[in-house]
Amino acid sequence: MTAITYELVKKDAATGARAGIIHTPHGSFPTPIFMPVGTQASVKGVSPDELKDLGAGIILSNTYHLFLRPGMDLVREAGGLHKFMHWDRAILTDSGGFQVFSLGDLRKITEEGVTFRSHIDGSKKFLSPEVSMDVQMALGSDIVMAFDECVPYPADFQYAKQSTERTLRWLKRCKQAMTAPNQGLFGIVQGGMHKELREWSARETVALDLPGYAVGGLSVGEPKELMYEMLEYSTSLLPENKPRYLMGVGTPDCLVEGVQRGIDMFDCVYPTRVARNGMAMTWTGRLVMKNAQFTHDHHVLEEGCGCYACRNGYTRAYIRHLVRAGEIFGLRLLSLHNLWFLQEFMRRMRQAILEDRFGAFREEFFAHYVMHGKQ
Repeated sequence: MTAITYELVKKDAATGARAGIIHTPHGSFPTPIFMPVGTQASVKGVSPDELKDLGAGIILSNTYHLFLRPGMDLVREAGGLHKFMHWDRAILTDSGGFQVFSLGDLRKITEEGVTFRSHIDGSKKFLSPEVSMDVQMALGSDIVMAFDECVPYPADFQYAKQSTERTLRWLKRCKQAMTAPNQGLFGIVQGGMHKELREWSARETVALDLPGYAVGGLSVGEPKELMYEMLEYSTSLLPENKPRYLMGVGTPDCLVEGVQRGIDMFDCVYPTRVARNGMAMTWTGRLVMKNAQFTHDHHVLEEGCGCYACRNGYTRAYIRHLVRAGEIFGLRLLSLHNLWFLQEFMRRMRQAILEDRFGAFREEFFAHYVMHGKQ
């Protein structure tokens, strides 16, 4: 019995958008889905009960950060990540690869793995496919990500080829090391911005018959048009009966474009990070709450919104005051609002797919949404 299974419910007639259900040992959740990020076993400023109220069926935690602090042994001693953080729904853990590779000069990549300096205390650490699997098995997450090398942008063909081939070798080692029957290993398709490499990576990764597949190495600085081109090509090579995950994407425009191209799962720190910078996400664009125009604005962040802040009548003027005064409650209200917004955004997209009107949903969304606007 596979720990993670995917059920395709409906495919939009005119696009590649799909609605499904992913089943895990800690419950099932509908797709397409946005996963809130709880990097250090906590979604910043938001409690597990509040996440449930938002409708989150799965969250993401970070192997690299938990490996460094508090360490896999302590989490195992606590009974795994679910018990440690008091979350009884699904958890996906990333492999730590992206964080390690973003350390730049502080790390050294070899065939065996990656040696790096901890960003916390500078101590020397080592992560490999086997270590990453050991850590993730100790964490006990439902979905486990393979340890890969994220190809930077830009990267020439030769570098991208060597990196992508190494990622596949590492994936095979991950598969061998992942022995927990109640966890599902997802492979990651790499290849940089080179279609030939992405095709090879997808074919070889899918041949390993894993419970799910991620598209990696996108949203790393390339133009969005190029990202969408690579994404569309990559997803076209993935099987219909397995979940597809686009890593590190969370702005509404990218979510719509990703869903149109057949992606089921997304994650990003974006909603809580911009909340801590005093920004609210809405159906027409973003609101920068520090702006003077909200000083006397006694409306809620968005009419009709079901988040805790809007439901209870917290006004833009009040939230602006809290943000400017450095009050934590203001950042919490914005975090709850932004997370609610993205959950509701995904719910409405799913409904549009079920009703064969995803194209109309996308058109209407872009007609009203202001990119990077400061209304």
